[in-house]
Amino acid sequence: MGQTCLAAPALRASSDPADSYREVRLSVRALTKAFHGRAAIEDVGFTVSQHEFVAVLGPSGAGKTTLFRCIAGLLAADGGSVRIGMSEVTPPTRIRLREVAVIFQQFNLVNRLTALENVLAGRLGYVPAWRGLLRHFDRSDRLLALECLDRVGLMELAPRRADTLSGGQQQRVAIARALAQRPTLILADEPVASLDPNASTGVLDLLHGIARSEGVAVVCSLHQVHLARAYADRIVGLSSGRVVFDLPTARFDENAFGQLYGSQVTDAVAHPYSRRILEGKRTM
Repeated sequence: MGQTCLAAPALRASSDPADSYREVRLSVRALTKAFHGRAAIEDVGFTVSQHEFVAVLGPSGAGKTTLFRCIAGLLAADGGSVRIGMSEVTPPTRIRLREVAVIFQQFNLVNRLTALENVLAGRLGYVPAWRGLLRHFDRSDRLLALECLDRVGLMELAPRRADTLSGGQQQRVAIARALAQRPTLILADEPVASLDPNASTGVLDLLHGIARSEGVAVVCSLHQVHLARAYADRIVGLSSGRVVFDLPTARFDENAFGQLYGSQVTDAVAHPYSRRILEGKRTM
């Protein structure tokens, strides 16, 4: 039986000819990290440009979180290189604290602090350590933090403690904190894994909009194939710690899906429900 191609969903990717040249924000080359002699990621390489939203897909245990932690400098790689813009950096550096913002699945907010105070943590790479410890930020930093909260639609919740906010609101505060860094790169490690569908699309709409309007490169790991197809310009497939493909989203088809999730899953895409997910259509 001949193979059926999947119709591409309505993508949010830009087709503006002016986008043909974009400055590279992230370059990963031959990145490798092992734990107890077993490679978590091996020889991983890809680039991401300004305004670009790249999704990293892969099954659980593929190495996505290890990859993100190595790029962010939270974990030292065993080999390879990471360039932020034109500079090769090794953790920990103040450049990386400023230029790379990380958004976590579990938000990583300080519950007893207000939304505004959590966003101000994004300015820590710009102030002396003692001021950060005392949470002594000047007026310009506070105004910037308020602007960032306004950007994610939470200005009115600035004085609210983080632990009184919903999951979607907490993730929006985390995005505002990332914006306060004035980064060139945002790493979002499964940012919608613990959110309901409406909150998930709201968070991804924000990240996609930030990439487009702010010129930030966004790399986002996801489990949900339909969300990757709906929001990403490119999809990087990671399996057993290795990149198995790096494709424009429109070329992510049944073959690519099977490379990530196995032949038994590829066979299952004949089911109408599975096909609707791959095509990025609603299932309700």
